[in-house]
Formats: sequence, structure tokens, C-alpha cells
Amino acid sequence: MDLLQDLAWRGIIYQQTDEEGLKDSLNKEPISLYCGVDPTADSMHIGHLLPFLTLRRFQQHGHRPIVLVGGATGLIGDPSGKSEERKLLTLETVQDNVAGIKKQLETIFEFEGENGAIMVNNYDWAGSMDIVTFLRDIGKHIGVNYMLAKDTIASRLETGISFTEFTYTILQAMDFLHLYEHHNCKLQIGGSDQWGNITSGLELIRKVQPEGAKAYGLTIPLVTKADGTKFGKTESGAVWLDPEKTTPYEFYQFWINTADADVVKYLKIFTFLSHEEIEQLDKAVQEEPHLRKAQKVLAEELTRLIHGEDSLQQAIKISQALFSGDVRSLSAAEIEQGFKDVPAYTSQNEENLVDLLVAAKISPSKRQAREDIANGAVTVNGEKITDAAYALTGTDRIDGQFTIIRRGKKKYTLIKY
Repeated sequence: MDLLQDLAWRGIIYQQTDEEGLKDSLNKEPISLYCGVDPTADSMHIGHLLPFLTLRRFQQHGHRPIVLVGGATGLIGDPSGKSEERKLLTLETVQDNVAGIKKQLETIFEFEGENGAIMVNNYDWAGSMDIVTFLRDIGKHIGVNYMLAKDTIASRLETGISFTEFTYTILQAMDFLHLYEHHNCKLQIGGSDQWGNITSGLELIRKVQPEGAKAYGLTIPLVTKADGTKFGKTESGAVWLDPEKTTPYEFYQFWINTADADVVKYLKIFTFLSHEEIEQLDKAVQEEPHLRKAQKVLAEELTRLIHGEDSLQQAIKISQALFSGDVRSLSAAEIEQGFKDVPAYTSQNEENLVDLLVAAKISPSKRQAREDIANGAVTVNGEKITDAAYALTGTDRIDGQFTIIRRGKKKYTLIKY
């Protein structure tokens, strides 16, 4: 099975500009291809992953990936999928965002070797171009009628679109032309919302390059969930690749909580497992869904890729401790990850457990606190306490920083010192 057949089996291909031409080019010799991301934030989220993981699949088949960070286009704003103008970012903010995103992309690709990835920033060629050069050398080749036919522009004509965002597709087309000329880049890939921008690049290459120039475009479908809810969102918001925004434990938990109806599809598009391995996991979903083997593999593969083996093992350790109730085995750093979103209370040095339960609003009154303790509903660091006179000591502080109180089966509170 060749690369394009593999992508089709995984459900990764949405549209292609010239399927036979691309197939011939890929089979003839290694090519260079690119995918880009605009630095609208200082971190990517999991919605950005699929195009870049697809780019890496090409690298694994001997082709050279070019990873573009849009330092210039990020200053303009892509109108794709937007009903109104984006808020413009300052140059300083964009440059800071570029730095953050570059670090994350470096974990996904191999930059050494014969087909090592190349990372570029379109501000390097677009930032210094004067307006007259842009209009004469680039704008002259893109017709206004051609641009007005683009869905991303046509959909904004009634609500309004500035000249700034109107020209975004030309800037991205210029990227494709620049990479074609300087890196012999033959293919651009992107999400399905990038079809208009990709074809603009092909149009510019066709107009500027000698007759017979070959370049291609390929888009990837929008990732959806079987229940119709939006992929990549949790109650606390987006799932970021930055461990400061979404901890490795939270990242791991997002994937391990994937529904049975979605997990095989995600294994196909987000992991590099073989067809045989995925088919075995598909069988496990059908025959032993309660074991959640597929979800565990999915979570392990993605967490290892983005955060590394050490962070993966830490996430697994936290998960096992929370499941078993053995929270005392966790370090302070692991507690901060695992209990990031639970209610917290900073202790005022309450020693009596009853007083602490009331002060931290775990129990509504001292009488209820005593009943909760007597009924065995309260644990301190995973240990059930039934003595209402129990006094906390230094040994109840994990790493001298935290005590974990649980009331009932699931109501955790993090006590800080």
C-alpha cells in the first residue's frame, strides 16, 4: 500500500487538486511539501495536530517536510471560518507566539538526516517586501473576480471584510510560490478550510512559473465526534499542547476518555500505528470495550509524542493513584497536575479535622462534619478517618505542601499550606 492509499484508508484525504499527478510525483522521487500555522496564540492546540501529523507521514515515506510558521500572515488574520474581523496582534506578540509554536513543532518532526524537516517563517520574505513590489509582482497575477469567488471571501461580503483580510489569500499564495522557488516545494497540505488559500497558491505558481510547472494541493477533513459535539474542547476549554496550559495529565485524560465510537478513527488519523495494530484494537473495542485498550494506546501514543516518555509515565502514575485512592504516592508536582481543577483551600493551620472540613466548605457544619467522619465518608490522603477528634499533623502534608481531603466517592478538595 502506497502513501496515498494509506492516507485514504485512514480517512485523512478530503480534497486533492490532481490525484494522478500527485501520485506520479510521489512515486517518481522524494518531494518537498509544506503545511503552515499562524501564531494567533503562544501555543497550538490539538485542532492543529492532524495536518502536521500528516506532514510527518510524508516524512516517514522519504519526503521532506517544510514547516511554516506565519509570522507575517499572523499579523494579517485569516478570514477562513470567521464571520467578522480578527483582532490584530502586535508584532511583539506574534514574535513571542512564533517562538512558542516553534518549540512544539520541534517535538513532532525529525530535523536531521537526508529528508530532515525545514522550519521557515514567512515574515522573513513578506515582512521586508514593499507595497509597490507586492502589487506589481504578486497582486498583478491574482484577479479580483477570482478572489471574490472564494467561499472565505464571498461569505464575508455582506457582513464586511477589510482590504487587510481580503489580501490574506494572496499572502498565503506568495508563501507557496516562495517555497516552490527556493525549496522546490511541490505540495501544500492543510485543513479543509484552507482549500481556497491552497488553490490561490497554485494559481499564482501557474501564472508566474514557466508553462508545465507542477504543484499540488491536498486538504484534510475536519475532525468530528460521533455525538456531534466539537472535537478538542473540554469543560475548561481547548486542549493545548503547552504543558503550562494543559498539563500532560489533562492531555492524557482527554484522549483516554475518547468514546468507543470515535477511538478507532482517532487511532487512524492521530497515531502512526500499523493497519494491523489498529485492526486488533478495533476488535478489542468490539469484544472487550470495558477494558478500554484502544483508548489507553491512543492516550499513550499522543502523550508520548507531544510531551515525552517521562511526562507520559507521570500521567499514568497520577491516573492510577486517583483510581486506586493511593494519592500519598504522588509528589507535590504530580498533585498539582492531577488536582489542578478541584476546589482548593489554603489552610489557616486548622489542626482538628472537623474544623478543617467546615473552614474549607467540605461539610456545611460541624455537626455534619462529625456525621461524615463517623459514617466513613471522609478520607485524608486516601486513608479513611472515622475519629471525629482526629488532629492533622505534619505527616498529613504531602511534601509539606498539600493534604487531599475526599468526602464521599468523588468530592475532592486540595488543602494547601
